[in-house]
Amino acid sequence: QVQLVESGGGLVQAGGSLRLSCAASGSISGINTMDWYRRAPGNQRELVATITSFGRPNYADSVKGRFTISRDNAKSTIYLQMNSLKPEDTAIYYCHAYRFNHYWGQGTQVTVSS
Repeated sequence: QVQLVESGGGLVQAGGSLRLSCAASGSISGINTMDWYRRAPGNQRELVATITSFGRPNYADSVKGRFTISRDNAKSTIYLQMNSLKPEDTAIYYCHAYRFNHYWGQGTQVTVSS
């Protein structure tokens, strides 16, 4: 079993910044890629950013140049630094990991006001 706990969401004005964290615990050995997803009201879940255990990132086109995913393997934690936030970034953000099963955090709300 893997437990994922997100933190760092909140309300911010357009153009502002937030930093999300996701702490993993449990049977985390062998987890390679970890991801951030988001789901906006009325929309499907969207992959936002991915990072491998070696720190190689990938981003959705909608967040490239604004969001940065990083990873601290010693703390078993990944981060999502979100800059230049837009109202369309408003969503619940979820941390995800795969190790024989898909594991999800509880989600953290990000609201960007115009």
